[in-house]
Amino acid sequence: MSTLTWIISASLLGGVLSLSCAAVLTLSARISWLSVLISYAIGALLGAAFLNTLPEALELSNDPIQVTTTVLIGILLFFILEKLVLWRHCHIEDCEAHDPSHTAPMPNHHDHDHGRSGMIVIVGDTFHNFVDGILIATAFMADVQLGIVTSIAIIAHEIPQEAGDFLILLNSGYTRRKAFLLNLLSSLATLIGGMMAYFMLNKMSFLVQPLLALASASMIYVAMSDLIPSLHKRPELNATIQQVTLILLGIASIWLIGDFFHHD
Repeated sequence: MSTLTWIISASLLGGVLSLSCAAVLTLSARISWLSVLISYAIGALLGAAFLNTLPEALELSNDPIQVTTTVLIGILLFFILEKLVLWRHCHIEDCEAHDPSHTAPMPNHHDHDHGRSGMIVIVGDTFHNFVDGILIATAFMADVQLGIVTSIAIIAHEIPQEAGDFLILLNSGYTRRKAFLLNLLSSLATLIGGMMAYFMLNKMSFLVQPLLALASASMIYVAMSDLIPSLHKRPELNATIQQVTLILLGIASIWLIGDFFHHD
């Protein structure tokens, strides 16, 4: 397949698969599965960042300090962007700290916010999906194997995120059908971001290396800042053992997939 076909396929598959799994989880009230998915997603993201995208960025660069500096700047940039989203959200309505694990309560139709927080989530998720599309395209432009591994890591963390979005939309008063359609439209931003990045990077290939470094920063930031803190809500030994096991499973699966394609 051509690189563009890989990008389109991965973007569409990622959106459809993560949205479908999230819908099944949410609409069947299997919320307890979210913590399992979050633990696995952490491992997949960290594995993809440290075993694939970061090494690839270092390989394409003659200056390792430049790569690590880009990663550092990227982490700070994502921190600032998340702060801006939180600031906007908390100025529209009273809110608590953002909970990226999305362990929101099941919706109560007598206690919703007339769609305000739901639309904020959709706008933020659309931007997030657009960036994911850019990351997928960047990875495929560097190497098909890297693109596949990156796509798997992105899908892994999209499932609990999409499930959380469903809960927030339902809690905002949206019907299940409308919540699904809004999430579906939002997921199309991944395809748009991927195609735009492909045509841009074809003419500006020098951007592949810094974008791979930013992709690493994005995955590290999401795993360490957004997902891991949610696991600390269950400090008991059994939960910790389960979390560590699933994180290691996520890392191992990314390593095995990368090793398989590397030797293919």
